[in-house]
Amino acid sequence: MPELPEVETIARKLTPHLVGKAVLEADVRWARTLAMPSAKKFKEQIKGQVIQSVSRRAKFLNIKLTAYNLLIHLRMSGDLFVKEGKIKPGKHDRLILLLSAPNLSQPVAEDGSWSSLVFNDTRKFGRIWLTNDAAKVLGNLGPEPLSKDFTPRWLFAALQARHRQLKPLLLDQGFLAGLGNIYTDECLHIAKLHPLALSNSVSVKQTENLHRAIQSVLQEGIRRNGASIDWVYRGGEFQNHFRVYGRGGEPCPVCGTTIQKMFVGQRGTHICPKCQAE
Repeated sequence: MPELPEVETIARKLTPHLVGKAVLEADVRWARTLAMPSAKKFKEQIKGQVIQSVSRRAKFLNIKLTAYNLLIHLRMSGDLFVKEGKIKPGKHDRLILLLSAPNLSQPVAEDGSWSSLVFNDTRKFGRIWLTNDAAKVLGNLGPEPLSKDFTPRWLFAALQARHRQLKPLLLDQGFLAGLGNIYTDECLHIAKLHPLALSNSVSVKQTENLHRAIQSVLQEGIRRNGASIDWVYRGGEFQNHFRVYGRGGEPCPVCGTTIQKMFVGQRGTHICPKCQAE
């Protein structure tokens, strides 16, 4: 599943191709892709909407329209791309939006003025919302880890207020938005914290290290366009710089101890048993 750096990269890449374009029509290829509203209402409401911006909140893409927010969660296999003109749907295309410049409303031309935004999703886990109140979908998310609201002071208080294992807590989107399995493993290794350590056992100094690790790992992930570890997300190179994730049986880059793979909350987890001693 794409995490914060991957979704941020997608938002940045889509922006120049989408902003200022108007939606001419929507082709809903699989109705259950739409979490809200119904396919019929979706087609009616999105027609004529002009794309104002493309951004990210947690692992959601937020495409701001004239009167609505188009929210997209890619989940396990979702992918978004822009193609020129009106396309023939592919086997796993679940939603296609035909776009044009706002002043164009005639049938598709051959001059490149039209394009298609395609949501492709092999496993059908991805979901899309069209709403005039984004808080209905995003309101329960925790703070953004790269925002000014995410401070060491906030993190320490939030950790102390809970009695939970560190990794499941950091993966909880209601606690902190955007972290997933890959980046959590990387952050915990840098901070020298065991994923099973209890949150309220973390000291002030350890919290400062964790805060610094979270921000540095995410910033580096964005700088490298995210991580490409399977056929779904492509184009990133952060996977070439993993410290522990996916490196079970290999030496720790810090101390040389063999990296171990374990399971925490049914999630594959990679640690250095020396750097991250319980």
